[in-house]
Amino acid sequence: MAAVDVIVDNLVTLWRIPSIRQNFHWIFLLISVVGSVLKELELVPQTYFSSTRNALNVYFVKVSWGWTLLLLTPFLLLSNSSFSRSVSFLSRRLLSLAVATAVWYAFTETFFYIEDATGSCYETDALDVVNKEFVSKASCRRAGFLWDGYDISGHSFILAYSALFIVEETAPMASLRTAKLSALPRMVLNLLYVALNLIVIVWVWMFACTSVYFHDPSHKLLGTICGLIAWYLTYRVWYLKPFSPGLPPQRHPKERKQHA
Repeated sequence: MAAVDVIVDNLVTLWRIPSIRQNFHWIFLLISVVGSVLKELELVPQTYFSSTRNALNVYFVKVSWGWTLLLLTPFLLLSNSSFSRSVSFLSRRLLSLAVATAVWYAFTETFFYIEDATGSCYETDALDVVNKEFVSKASCRRAGFLWDGYDISGHSFILAYSALFIVEETAPMASLRTAKLSALPRMVLNLLYVALNLIVIVWVWMFACTSVYFHDPSHKLLGTICGLIAWYLTYRVWYLKPFSPGLPPQRHPKERKQHA
């Protein structure tokens, strides 16, 4: 497991660089804008990732929130319990998962509603024959027709939001690297931390693919902005308040005693 320890140390060092951590959210806005321009100018050639059937999209992106929770839930439990085993503390910190899931659900359902409310069902790809019998995207597509509405990019939203969410909640690892933990929890934490960082890389890569291959520019930009706003209002505004899940702990109690 020495190789995993080295990888973890390098990742922790990377995320502790202020310019990277403080500006990470801007990369999504930059990718969205640049990717949209490249798509409109048709400067990016078609590749394996320009198909919605690529493996990363089918097995990861389409269930991205599931992957995020699957890996982050045990990491959050293990990492936060290393700081305090207080039931109230752990309950508050676990509440961040519920809040994030509520945010994901509220935004995606709103996007679906907007697409239904602004769209029409067309019988051909030319969008010249409207079928008024179907008033929702689901019913229209089940009938074999094409629905055209204002399709805010759910991929742009969830990939940006998930990546930012993971980066925030894995921050305690910087302090836990010097904390005294038993072998098994240390190994599990390390493996989860590496896996979560790999997922962040996948989310950023697929976000870039979405930007250069799919959706209209305004759809992607609005989806991205929604993801950034959701992250900002929770981790930069609400979680600083007393009645909130609170921010992830940054310094281990033993580390605080050493600095006292």
